[in-house]
Amino acid sequence: MAPTDETGQVARHTPPLGATPPTGPPPADDGAGQGARMPRWLPRAMVLALALIGVFQLGLWAFHQLIGLLLNILIAFFLALAIEPAVSRMSARGMRRGLATFLVSFGLLIVVAGFFTLLGSMLAGQIIKMIEGFPEYLDSVINWVNTTFHTDLRRVDIQEGLLHSEWLRKYAQNSAAGVLDVSTQVLGGLFRLLTIALFSFYFAADGPRLRRALCSVLPPARQAEVLRAWEIAVDKTGGYLYSRGLMALISGVAHYVLLEALGIPYAPVLAVWVGVVSQFLPTIGTYLAGALPMLIAFTVSPLYALWVLIFVVVYQQFENYMLQPKLTSKTVDIHPAVAFGSVIAGTALLGAVGALIAIPAVATLQAFLGAYVKRYDVTDDPRVHGHRERGEGPLTRARRLWGRVRHRRDGSRDESG
Repeated sequence: MAPTDETGQVARHTPPLGATPPTGPPPADDGAGQGARMPRWLPRAMVLALALIGVFQLGLWAFHQLIGLLLNILIAFFLALAIEPAVSRMSARGMRRGLATFLVSFGLLIVVAGFFTLLGSMLAGQIIKMIEGFPEYLDSVINWVNTTFHTDLRRVDIQEGLLHSEWLRKYAQNSAAGVLDVSTQVLGGLFRLLTIALFSFYFAADGPRLRRALCSVLPPARQAEVLRAWEIAVDKTGGYLYSRGLMALISGVAHYVLLEALGIPYAPVLAVWVGVVSQFLPTIGTYLAGALPMLIAFTVSPLYALWVLIFVVVYQQFENYMLQPKLTSKTVDIHPAVAFGSVIAGTALLGAVGALIAIPAVATLQAFLGAYVKRYDVTDDPRVHGHRERGEGPLTRARRLWGRVRHRRDGSRDESG
């Protein structure tokens, strides 16, 4: 029996010096050890990750909800940059900035409204003319069918069949159901135009206050950079619109002279259409704008449509190589390929809005980067000018070899003489 102490417990003998104590059995793992506990930072990290995901989803949802408003603000900002030079000149002469902004915006509104009014009147006139001439056109088609296929069709029978057809009834029902959608889209478009006009007015009228508020949260070095970028953006955007407006005027006058000489109807309206569309849709705008005058000219004579096509192509070359470089060399001096690529990229990102603001945005970025990119003198190398260094051909080597032979033969004659 093992010895015990006074408390009745088994006595623990101290092992002798130098001896290794016996190893007892490992402690039982009850699941509450340090290794089985969750780290204290893990719950906080999980909560933080869930919070960040929630904030990201909320921000993404808000961005999708406000993307229309953001596009309107972007358009208004570039429009304010475009009218900034005119407003600044009028303000420098003593006029209040708000009044100067109102006068410039009102003038721009009159120009845009006049353009769409002329275009609408032309389209309405063409539609009325087509409706009035439809019975005559239908009679000619019926006569051709009766003569060719030996039928006995009459216009009255065809009209009654159309009026009582199932297709016409369904079309009328769908049109009546779509009136509300069209009205909603029209009201939405008017509200969007009003939003753009208000934001552009505030951006232009309160431009100095906006720049001051932006610079107040930046250090002095950053303030100079922001003001420099703002000035470049104003110059490039305003210069782009003014140069395009001047080229649109020249293009419109040139096409008006041609259309009036050919006797094409609606020559003034078509000229305005060609001038505006060809300049504010770069590279391909001229050909898209020339399609409408060609179509109207084709109704008069196919030969007139050919003349319009030739004139459009010739004028495009004149504009690209002579007129445009002189007018845009000091405002928006970017390569035509860069301009075309920027329009495609802007259309892919923002649609029609991106197509309109792509060129001034790229021109601003190019000018801003050009002010800080260090440039070096280019070496006078023929390859810089597009001339490649070519090796000697067989004929050149033969001539050089024959020259050496003659030189040696002449030298041997002189020695023998």
